[in-house]
Amino acid sequence: MRQRAFRLLYVLFFMLACNSNTRAQSGGFVSTRGTEVVLPDGTPFIMRGTNLGNWLVPEGYMFLFRNINSPRLINQAFDELIGPSETRVFWKQYLENFITESDIHYLKSLGMNSIRVPFNYRLFTKENYLGENNENHGFELLDKLIQWCKKENLYVILDMHCAPGGQTGDNIDDGDGYPFLYDSEEDQELAAAIWKRIAEHYKDEMTILGYDLLNEPIAHYFDKTHFNPKLEPLYKKIAAAIRTVDKNHILILGGAQWDSNFQPFGTPFDSKLIYQFHKYWTAPTVDVIQQYLDFRTRNHVPIYCGETGENTDSWIDSFRTTLEQNSIGWHYWPYKKLESERGVVQIKKPAYYDEIIKYAEAPKRNFADIRKNRPENIDHIRQALKEYLLNCRFENCIPNRGYIKALGFK
Repeated sequence: MRQRAFRLLYVLFFMLACNSNTRAQSGGFVSTRGTEVVLPDGTPFIMRGTNLGNWLVPEGYMFLFRNINSPRLINQAFDELIGPSETRVFWKQYLENFITESDIHYLKSLGMNSIRVPFNYRLFTKENYLGENNENHGFELLDKLIQWCKKENLYVILDMHCAPGGQTGDNIDDGDGYPFLYDSEEDQELAAAIWKRIAEHYKDEMTILGYDLLNEPIAHYFDKTHFNPKLEPLYKKIAAAIRTVDKNHILILGGAQWDSNFQPFGTPFDSKLIYQFHKYWTAPTVDVIQQYLDFRTRNHVPIYCGETGENTDSWIDSFRTTLEQNSIGWHYWPYKKLESERGVVQIKKPAYYDEIIKYAEAPKRNFADIRKNRPENIDHIRQALKEYLLNCRFENCIPNRGYIKALGFK
């Protein structure tokens, strides 16, 4: 009897929470209040969701590649295998299939309340990227996604994962292996201009929770004394551009050294800020986040874990519990990837796909190497890529039930 009453109360609470989310998106913007993120009605909001990694920013390891690890390197390998024309067709179908309305409905059905969406700045320029050179391509893709999320009452964070010149200095920023952004006025102006365009386009969109200005800035192997002091001034420059057109949305600032170091931050410079950290492969205990808790208390601002995961189900569960016990929202990384249980769902590896991996990993120092390592049967490559496009669709993905349970969902 007691268990039945408890279940009834749980269902009632869940329904009220869903109604609260519905009212929030139709009645105002998510904002901040002291150390809390709050819905328009003032209810504290703890983000619980995932990252749509590998969709708008393909990553090598999620294709089971090691050396070919950034979008432009993956694209180059596909160009060498099937030619630029077929590669452009692949990316068009990839963008249509990898994330669909069914994916968004599924994430909401699990109990998620928000998602983080990594994107490449090139989607908003005329640079060639994922088969197009269309400066509005990003809006075409994101507008559709946001409408799906609005329908499901799922909040969205837009994350500039790849900034002009490279903000990290590694494969994840799709740059040239060095964080040129901080020393290039031209790149900084472009980053600010793109964010201003995005903010102007979405200034009235309440489904968007906030703008994550730069993902994982400044890798740890670069000179901290040179780069770290330049991070917050760049954030201020981008924020100033955004605020000329959009004063409603939250701005999210990641720390230096892969979003781990908050020391470059001074006094909060905007009334709607969230400070973001990422944590991978540490102990899942409170001591690893204590510095961020102290920062929250000292500056009276919200903090948030924008990426974590890539670990065992037991670790996922333990760290998620640690975050929630300390009122910290989270987006685990990633939603889906190829043949891996470390995500919400996994994609089945296609037949002949190992031939693509073999080529991707082979040394290609010159054109002779490209010719020598190119597979004899390119129809196998075409078949593997075609099958991948089918397998990555939601209806063909395999739920990782242990991972989902570890996130506290059913």
